[in-house]
Amino acid sequence: MATLKLQILTPEAKVYEDDVNFVQLPGSEGDMGVYPQHETLITELVAGELHIQKDGHTTVMAIGEGFAEITATRIGIITDGAVNEKEIDEQVAEAAVKRAEELLRTSTLQGDELEATQASLARSLAQLNLKRRRRG
Repeated sequence: MATLKLQILTPEAKVYEDDVNFVQLPGSEGDMGVYPQHETLITELVAGELHIQKDGHTTVMAIGEGFAEITATRIGIITDGAVNEKEIDEQVAEAAVKRAEELLRTSTLQGDELEATQASLARSLAQLNLKRRRRG
């Protein structure tokens, strides 16, 4: 069976690299499925769930905003955050959501600070939503 080389990079590290059978991405226009031999494109990613299928097993990650470069044989993802669902600490994610919401509500953030706080909120909500949905 044909595979895709999937590589996920964050500012901190390479968090994933392997040959996979299928990837579902949270694209800016909605979820997008990618199989081997996909048409070449670059797409914007939003904070959400990334589903990776390999040999009949599915791994789910919460990712932040970023971009994906897709070719027939490869997917390169650059994102501001990526966490495997098993590594998500629900209490930490919940506290991060509360901090970001409080900052947005009570401060006059502008420019880069505003964007960073909004991105942090989106990443934390993606983690929290994934953890709670998969738990139930």
